[in-house]
Amino acid sequence: STFMKTPAFNMTSLVSSLFNSKKAVLSSRIESMKSAESALMTFAMNRFSDVDIMLHPHPDGSVSNQKDADSTATHTLRIFDTKIPQSAVPLKKGRNGSTECQVYGHERKKKRNEKAADDDFVIHGIEVTSHIHQEDKTEAPLVLLHGYMNGALYFYRNLLGLSNQCFGGTVYALDMLGWGLSSRPRFETTVEKKKRGFTKKKSEEAVNDETYAAEQVFVESLEEWRKAHKIDKMVLGGHSMGGYLSVAYSEKYPERVERLILLSPAGVPDDQKVDVEGRLKEASMSYRVVIGLVRKLYDKGVTPAAFLRTLPERRGRTMVENYIERRLPAITCPDERKNLSEYLYTNAALPGSGEDCLNKLLKPTAFGINPLVYRIPSLKVKHVSFIYGQNDWMDPSAGVQAKELCDMRRIEGNDDIPEVQVYGVRDAGHLLMLENWKEFNNAVIMSAGKEHRLPRHASKPFKVAESLSSNFFSPPRWGNSKEEEVSVSS
Repeated sequence: STFMKTPAFNMTSLVSSLFNSKKAVLSSRIESMKSAESALMTFAMNRFSDVDIMLHPHPDGSVSNQKDADSTATHTLRIFDTKIPQSAVPLKKGRNGSTECQVYGHERKKKRNEKAADDDFVIHGIEVTSHIHQEDKTEAPLVLLHGYMNGALYFYRNLLGLSNQCFGGTVYALDMLGWGLSSRPRFETTVEKKKRGFTKKKSEEAVNDETYAAEQVFVESLEEWRKAHKIDKMVLGGHSMGGYLSVAYSEKYPERVERLILLSPAGVPDDQKVDVEGRLKEASMSYRVVIGLVRKLYDKGVTPAAFLRTLPERRGRTMVENYIERRLPAITCPDERKNLSEYLYTNAALPGSGEDCLNKLLKPTAFGINPLVYRIPSLKVKHVSFIYGQNDWMDPSAGVQAKELCDMRRIEGNDDIPEVQVYGVRDAGHLLMLENWKEFNNAVIMSAGKEHRLPRHASKPFKVAESLSSNFFSPPRWGNSKEEEVSVSS
């Protein structure tokens, strides 16, 4: 009898094919995000500079804007990557002694005789330099940190205008480690038992080890970036989660922070006065079921981006586009909206990393595990400002509470306590830097102590005062206790 031979199944070939396919998708998404980043920079130069300009690219890859081809450039934007040592970042190392980046690791094949522990991570960022800035060039630069699942270019509407008025004419926006086009290592922290000196309501306690370890990943990577650029002091601004992490950095390295500007920061309020469970009991059965499911997924570390990556690409993109359209009606240009959607989608579609800090820092209700409201009064930074949107879902009364705590201690004679201000930006929500970029910029400039540099006609934000009540801010997501009010004056 005759037997037919079946072709041998080549497992090596199959694995290689799958790996190459995954690598190709990854490379395509990186290029797509770079393209969206470049497009948003073009919008920044052409529409959000407060200068009548034209765009002119340079051979070195940077771009400057000029009034005409022969005039002096008014701004220069530089995209750059900064290497920081892996050893400085408290993440678990693999068997080979290194923590491989999930995005760029395949491009950095090491020779066998090299020490993998000497690898570097990369922090991606944008630097804007204003050549029309007429004030003190020795002022500390502004360093901006984005919010959760965002990136440096979420500030594209703000970078040029801010560099014109303050900060020695220099503004940086960074992709924090694990987000954007920075390195994306697996987010597995090295937990160490440590104590910190901030005071909670009842007593001084040891900080949750896992929370502290997660904070330090971002704190130490930012510090290594600062050292690499030889920045002695900076004005540090952080939006949402970036605001939370800016406080953590300021706790450890206060001597490097001239002023701290918290842009609708996450994790400020304490939920002790808010009856979350009671309010959920009053909700419909279907709502309680959804919330219960979300909590279970949250506790297991399932992030919004992780969910998006399980969807077919077309559906994922549609979800992001609908989100941009719904949350940012202030963006009316179709091209601008398209590129911002692409930027946000590819940021989420790339391998998860920094996003995995979420359930280590915040509760499912977005309250901080270790609320910042009690940590801010212990900061050794002289000036702290909060900036909220008028319709912000973050609770502005938490910023007011932090201000009141600091004011009380200052009245008692403790001059080391931060001086705190709270501002409100009109016609804006949580994404206030995009929704009302001009008033947002003015609020940041006022937070830097440079209100006198604003033009007379400039739209200034509301300024919170203790003694005057107002309905300027929309009611917060979970509401205040009856005795609490947000008070504001213009």
